[in-house]
This record gives sequence, structure tokens and C-alpha cells, in this order.
Amino acid sequence: MPPELTTRERAALKGRAHALEPVVHVGHAGLTDAVVNETDRALTAHELIKVKIGASDRHERAEIADALCSRTDATAVQSVGKVVVLWRPRPEDDDE
Repeated sequence: MPPELTTRERAALKGRAHALEPVVHVGHAGLTDAVVNETDRALTAHELIKVKIGASDRHERAEIADALCSRTDATAVQSVGKVVVLWRPRPEDDDE
């Protein structure tokens, strides 16, 4: 289940994401398993990422972003044009 963010947390994450470049691109093939796996790896490594969704229709981009969030347990922080910012807290280390 994706974590809920307070307004203050969301604002802080938006500020951190401002300087980031998209690390995952969703192309004409749409939301494939490879895109989901790459997004999952990027979220594990970076916690906060930008994803560029190439679809031209606004509603299609929103559906892809929602599906990507649900499949990766991430939270959409912000969506501007074709870029969506995703956040998922890093997993706790089980070494202890």
C-alpha cells in the first residue's frame, strides 16, 4: 500500500525533485513489465524519481501513472505535463 503524504511532506519532496532528471521513460509500448521493473529498481536505489510518460493524452498519462504507482507501491508526489514524480520510502535493512 502506498504511503500517504502530508502537505508538508509533499512540498518537501517537490523541492527535492526539482533538480532531478527523468530516469525512467514510458514509450509507445506503454506500461510494460520491463518499465515496472526498472521503476522498482530506481525507487529502491533513489527513493525519489521522475518518470517521463510519452503518451499524448492527459487521461492516458494519468492512468499510466496510477497503474505504475499501484504496481510499485509508490506515491505520486507531483505531475507536470508528461513528467510525474514518484516516491517510495527505502526498505528497512533486515541485517539487524
